[in-house]
Amino acid sequence: MTDAAELRSRTRELLAAHPPATTEPLDFLKARFDAGLAWVHYPAGLGGLDVPRSLQAVVDAELTAAGAPDNDPRRIGIGLGMAAPTVLKYGTEEQKRRFLRPLWVGEEVWCQLFSEPGAGSDLAALGTRAVRDGDDWVIDGQKVWTSSAHLARWAILIARTDPGLPKHRGISYFICDMTDPGVEVRPLRQITGEAEFNEVFLTGVRIPDAHRLGEIGEGWKVAQTTLMNERVSIGGMRIPREGGMIGPVARAWRDRPELRTHDLHQRLLTLWVEAEVARLTGERLRQQLVAGQPGPEGSGMKLAFARLNQEISGLEVELLGQDGLLYSDWTMRRPELVDFTGRDAGYRYLRSKGNSIEGGTSEVLLNIVAERVLGLPAEPRNDKDVAWKDLAR
Repeated sequence: MTDAAELRSRTRELLAAHPPATTEPLDFLKARFDAGLAWVHYPAGLGGLDVPRSLQAVVDAELTAAGAPDNDPRRIGIGLGMAAPTVLKYGTEEQKRRFLRPLWVGEEVWCQLFSEPGAGSDLAALGTRAVRDGDDWVIDGQKVWTSSAHLARWAILIARTDPGLPKHRGISYFICDMTDPGVEVRPLRQITGEAEFNEVFLTGVRIPDAHRLGEIGEGWKVAQTTLMNERVSIGGMRIPREGGMIGPVARAWRDRPELRTHDLHQRLLTLWVEAEVARLTGERLRQQLVAGQPGPEGSGMKLAFARLNQEISGLEVELLGQDGLLYSDWTMRRPELVDFTGRDAGYRYLRSKGNSIEGGTSEVLLNIVAERVLGLPAEPRNDKDVAWKDLAR
């Protein structure tokens, strides 16, 4: 049984064999993965050592103290937080060995081809078709709100394989090659002026059946693993006290006393407490993950994340007065990541509007919390047993 002491020893052996000061970052990350120190709770040979997730903190502390490079998790967050746990749970051994290592070291960026123009909140109503052709599937359709599609090498994709079944049952899950000539990525310019996400058109894209995850027609079940992990990765990120959006507001309050009013003080105190409660709840949620896969509780964290970000950024704009009305740069660009704390108040205010949409709309997440966490009666759904092809659209 590997314990904390042995993990420290393994980590120090890695550092001795590959000194961070003289080793190329990518080479170090590959060596770390091969040593089982990437995500220690993963199986041996796939970046882990089959030990409890809680022991990852032991490895991370040693590597941070030694100045070792990380894998830039914000840039590859979709791969780490959504694709990897899905591949691990449903992938074949060949798929796991092909995709997990380049994903973790950051050689290959991933994106998520789920939402569609006619199936956003009601994701199971998607209309992108996958038709079997020998050993391949031919994909035709359109996806939208796809973060990092302009950077991605691979995508996790759900498509309809049997329109004669009810909408949740005729879906299959695939790994899509974003370099296929049938994949067209177009930028979607946002309210911030940037295009961090995209719309993606799929025309005759051929995906080998070897790149299917899970059984044919069970894509919705596979997608639940992705979605549950997505909500935890968005709403349950580990941050220090006064980390995240509340940090800039608290600093502005301390540094500029001339901006203070009694009303703003009361609102700041309330939001500071709520942000701290959310941070500690996220820590408890991560501890629960040690025992298994994330459940619907992650939806509650994602709900709190969206609401707090929007309320805190609104308070910051009000606190800054005239300065809060300024926005530094409307340049159209396609960034590699979302940087809330490294930008100005105007960016935070505008970008946070998307928090209640991305990763599951707040309305859908409220339903999930009500039905799966609180056990309240489900909303009537008249389309559950109707074939997708017969639904009104």
